[in-house]
Amino acid sequence: MIISYAKYRALLKEKEVNSYHVSKATGIHQATLSDWKTGRSSPKTDKLYLLAKYFGVSMEYFVEEEN
Repeated sequence: MIISYAKYRALLKEKEVNSYHVSKATGIHQATLSDWKTGRSSPKTDKLYLLAKYFGVSMEYFVEEEN
């Protein structure tokens, strides 16, 4: 399962917020979001839940099918 950073980035643009705002609102460390951006890691289920709740989308929204 691949968790799409591009979809997260699109939500940031759509909602006109940045990762700092998301970090403060969700309690997810900025380093965690940065690691996701650079591909070092993907958000764990609990963090993905917080992101989905913050943006008002399902957790599945962030999932991309593997080819």
